[in-house]
This record gives sequence, C-alpha cells and structure tokens, in this order.
Amino acid sequence: MAIEPGTGVQAPARYSLRLGEHYLPLNERLGQPLSLTWTGAIACTHCGRATKKSFAQGYCYPCFKRLAQCDTCIMKPETCHYYQGTCREPEWGEKHCFQPHIVYLANSSGLKVGITRKTQMPTRWLDQGAIQALPILEVDTRQQSGFVEVLFKEAVSDRTNWRAMLKGEVVEMDLRAERDRLFSELSDGLRQLADIHGDSAIRKLDATPLQFDYPVETFPRKITSHNFDKQPQVEGVLQGIKGQYLMLDTGVINLRKFTGYEVAVN
Repeated sequence: MAIEPGTGVQAPARYSLRLGEHYLPLNERLGQPLSLTWTGAIACTHCGRATKKSFAQGYCYPCFKRLAQCDTCIMKPETCHYYQGTCREPEWGEKHCFQPHIVYLANSSGLKVGITRKTQMPTRWLDQGAIQALPILEVDTRQQSGFVEVLFKEAVSDRTNWRAMLKGEVVEMDLRAERDRLFSELSDGLRQLADIHGDSAIRKLDATPLQFDYPVETFPRKITSHNFDKQPQVEGVLQGIKGQYLMLDTGVINLRKFTGYEVAVN
C-alpha cells in the first residue's frame, strides 16, 4: 500500500492500493465491503520472474540470494561488510547505505528505537503504524546507525507489538523527555561511538515530535489474521487501515507480507 501523511490538523493518513500502474484510494472504502482474491501467481518485485514462494517480502530465491538489499546486513546494519570487499552490490551499497540516516524514537505500541534513511521520513513511521515519532540523531552511514541502534537497544525495544498497535490502545508519550533520559543513560556509549567515528559523525537533533492519525472507524478487540497462503480469498467490511494492515470485520491482513502476490480486488 502507498501511504501519504494526512493534510491538516489530525487528518488521517491517506492510503492507496497499488494495482499495476493504477492506484485505488482506500480511505473512501471505509465502512464498505472489500474482497481480495489471490490468483495463485507470485512475481518477483525485482526481476519479475514467476516464483512459487516469496522471499523477504517480494523476491524470488535467486534475487534473495544475490541482491544487497536482501542481505542480512540490511536488517542488522552494524554487520555491514562493505569494507571487507564482500558487498553483494557495491554500487547499490554506496547509493543506499552511504548516505545520512536517522535514529528515531517512535510510539507504535509503546516506546521503540529505530533507524531509517533520511529520505524515508515520515513514510517509515506511517508504515509502522506509529502515532508519534521523534528524530533524535543523524549519522553519516547506515552502519553507524546500526551501531547506535545496538547501543539504544540496551535501554529500549526496537520492535513493535503489532497486535497492540492494531487494537488502538497506545498511550501518547513525551518523546522529548524519553530522548533526554536515554541520552543521559547512554552517554558513555555515545561518547565511545563518537571517539571511534568522529565527533561530527553522530549528531544530536533538536526536532519537533510528529503525530500521526489513521483512517480507522472501529479497532478490533480480538486480532484474527488472514493469510493468502491458507485462504486465497479475504473479504469483509473495511473498518480501518493502520501501518500496512487492513482491518476488516472478519480479521486483519498485513499486505506488506504478500508483496508480489497477484490479487484481484472488488
């Protein structure tokens, strides 16, 4: 799904479903029946090859094994091996990993730390269903952001409880206060990283916290998940959209999980 921030105060995010070269607006479908039917076909989002199974949310197995964007260092940036000369695609790495990254705090199901390319704000937070986000540090490379994230994980989670996020029971937090608390608690570790990478490589930010709202009429009390692999047809009344989840009166479905699946929409 494509997501755009809402325009105006407390305006919900705008969602569209990609259908080939076309986009189907979803906010207007709230309260209406929606049917999604997987045809059984899956295509790699990189090379277009037909595949029986999707790897890493949209890739065929050869691309999964060959592409730098599918390497384990994408999920664990601190394990970047570019300088060892073993990057799968050095030019891709130089373009995507050697650019400014942001370390942030977000509130999706509670406080969490995360990283994203500077160009991915605020899409990254909308994808996670965050109701609040605050950039706290800027670094020069993706690997450096990984080192910082590892440090912060000593004091705060890096994961979202998707079930809690979908139930809409998340309480707003003072992200600036949490930032200051973590800076104080982790000051020694931040100083060590600055000594290694240079004082100017890890820069504190004085950003304004952001807030997000989502098009939801009714939050589910009990979370039941739909899965195209087990149930090719998913239908129900659309009650809300948050993160990459559609909330139907029959259950929820994470559309990101099924990237590359050919789906008919009615």
